[in-house]
Amino acid sequence: MLSPASLPNEIETLKRLLISRDEMIAKLVAEIARLKRRQFGRSAEPMDGDLLAQLQLALGDLQAVPDRVDELPLALPLEESVSSSPQRRVLPFRRAVRAFPEHLPRETILHHPSACACPECGGALHRLGEDVSEMLEFVPGYFKVMRHIRPKLSCGQCGRIVQQLAPSRPIERAMAGPGLLAQVLVSKYADHCPLYRQAGIYRRSGVDLDRATLANWVAHSARLLEPLADAIEHYVLSAEKIHSDDTPTPVLDPGRGRTKIGRIWTYVRDDRPSASRTPPAVRYRYSPNRRGIHPQDHLREFHGILQADGYAGYAPLYRGGQIVEAACWAHARRKFYDIYATSGSPLAAEAIRRIGLLYAIEREIRGKTPEERRAVRQDEATGILAQFRAWLDATLAQVSAKSELAGAIRYALVRWESLTLYCRDGRIEIDNNSAERSIRPVVLGRRNYLFAGSDSGGEHAANIYTLIGTALLNQIEPYVYLRYVLERIADQKSNRMDELLPWNVQLPDPTERQAA
Repeated sequence: MLSPASLPNEIETLKRLLISRDEMIAKLVAEIARLKRRQFGRSAEPMDGDLLAQLQLALGDLQAVPDRVDELPLALPLEESVSSSPQRRVLPFRRAVRAFPEHLPRETILHHPSACACPECGGALHRLGEDVSEMLEFVPGYFKVMRHIRPKLSCGQCGRIVQQLAPSRPIERAMAGPGLLAQVLVSKYADHCPLYRQAGIYRRSGVDLDRATLANWVAHSARLLEPLADAIEHYVLSAEKIHSDDTPTPVLDPGRGRTKIGRIWTYVRDDRPSASRTPPAVRYRYSPNRRGIHPQDHLREFHGILQADGYAGYAPLYRGGQIVEAACWAHARRKFYDIYATSGSPLAAEAIRRIGLLYAIEREIRGKTPEERRAVRQDEATGILAQFRAWLDATLAQVSAKSELAGAIRYALVRWESLTLYCRDGRIEIDNNSAERSIRPVVLGRRNYLFAGSDSGGEHAANIYTLIGTALLNQIEPYVYLRYVLERIADQKSNRMDELLPWNVQLPDPTERQAA
């Protein structure tokens, strides 16, 4: 900290010192606000009412974009909406009769009159009809013991003993059946219920399964499922375009008395927005740190388009030309949103509005073929992007080079080529939200079970997340799928592992879970 005696005497030097201090204070205040919002605020990025209304109005009128940058207003005027439909008479609220799903088992209870004769005259009663009402009830999950009996038969002539071979188990000599293993895995990695909570739930059902036993089952199941997770990885990396992201995960660090920070990486193949019928899939990988060698190793066999954030560890992948970088507009927008949420900057709001125009186009072409998407983007988005680029250049020349806004602008300008690549290739998405959505289960899970027990535990979690995440992307109930796989994978040949991929199996009806 400077003392009064150490301050320079020149006025210009003092001015530069004060400006530098102000910029540093503004950065720290913005960083504190950003950290508070990430820790305690909503994960969404809402706008205030006035700006949101202006943004919605802008998204609804894409044809009114001026040709010149200086003609674009900072905020679009609001207009009162007029409805041409006649005013409807509000009817009294009446609750609709809800029909329960047909697959649920029914238990019928008959309520007969207490007497068989008429209470008035004593005459015989004849059936006139009936009133039926249904009430939804819940039966807590229960266990059952599967007894496998193998009779021994002997030959009366030669004395040979004949007996059927014992059925294989998912985990050799373990008492857990495939349904119980599937339940434990889905409860932890899909429903985010830690093993110690599961042990308490099972104990209330009269079955004492300690946490160490459950953890052992999870580890063995993950190793058993690893070849199938590798088959999914091979399928994902054979795509022309994938999405990638990563998130921290605490891992127990024995000997140091604390946890270390590992990483879960996600690689998503999902071309449904561009009218592709190929099944979506996701592969999770674990690494003990965030060094760039890990994604470089994961993607060493991939050739195509990689849509990801601006992490420097991906940079070596783009140098050879076998992997093409496609950047994410959601990340670029978030830079401006952080500034807007902290200071209400009108320049940040204007950047958000312009990016919103690009997203409005994407909503109209979602689900169309790559050729159709490219044609619309070339016709509508390229002009908006050209004006946005000119606005960014002009704004960067006017603001302080050390300000948060200048940093957000430089983030977009440095990646401009990869940010605008989606306009020239209809297969590419405008953002990397497919990967970010796949990260959410990991984030929710670590908030509940807090940390992985070891690096191998992180690898086990990645294998199980892969199967559950891929099943959910294909709208398959994870429990039914995992139970089906665990019943068969121990006897499945390694060169036929593709037969157990979610889109290749003939699964039983999901209602089996209730009936089992």
